[in-house]
Amino acid sequence: MSDEEIPQEIIRALEALGLTLPVTSEDLERAKRVQLYTWNPARYANLTNNPSQYMQAYKKAEEMTKMVEAAYALLSAVL
Repeated sequence: MSDEEIPQEIIRALEALGLTLPVTSEDLERAKRVQLYTWNPARYANLTNNPSQYMQAYKKAEEMTKMVEAAYALLSAVL
């Protein structure tokens, strides 16, 4: 499958998980776990004493967590 044949949604999902083709189910699961650990919103609890900075980081982490979950769901359905 060439790059022209791969839908943009798949390419974005691979980028979100930091993967390249070919992808195994083990690679997919490992990438999901790493990204979810990295973007876990609870990790930002002691980041700063500034509430606005904390909320910005927390919201970004929540957004990234949702994106990682969606990318994983899409790729696991395709693979």
